[in-house]
Amino acid sequence: MVQINYRAEVIPEKCTGCVDCVFVCPTLAIKMEARKAVIDESKCVACQNCIGICGDDAIVKLERAEPMERHVDYQSVDQERVLEICKRANIHPMQWLCLCTATRAREGAAAILNGATTPEDMALATGTRSGCTVYCAMMSMRLLKAAGVNLPPAFKWHLFDTTQTLWDVPQDVIDKYSDYFLVEDKDVFRKF
Repeated sequence: MVQINYRAEVIPEKCTGCVDCVFVCPTLAIKMEARKAVIDESKCVACQNCIGICGDDAIVKLERAEPMERHVDYQSVDQERVLEICKRANIHPMQWLCLCTATRAREGAAAILNGATTPEDMALATGTRSGCTVYCAMMSMRLLKAAGVNLPPAFKWHLFDTTQTLWDVPQDVIDKYSDYFLVEDKDVFRKF
């Protein structure tokens, strides 16, 4: 379970309407109204991306009146389907989906089975992307793709495609560089 104790808040008189914060929010919690950023507190996971990118110091971090909790019970869904999604993504179910929140891949797969269709949906369900927002974004997209979700192209710098993994190395490269033990590495990962 992830407990989110903080939230971001806009200082309207400082906001210049640059929209940078909108593009870095991992849960789409920020929108523009009358040329000012507005944050939906129920979607803010306190990642601080918006605070970091705001050149006008128009966003601050505040403590929540009540902590927001996020968790998906992976045991509430079909375990065979969780395993299937994880296997297709070449991610062990016990592997970290998000290092910052200590969320496992099995919880992300369960979020997908419960209806999450975007990395933003997964973050809102599980509480991931409330730390560095990088590692879990890639892992979430790998799980979504493995579940058959077609992700839209990246808009601005909000999301990128998944990074290359061992599973993406073409066979001719594996054959050419046999001294790098790529086949053996794959065999180790296949054992789950």
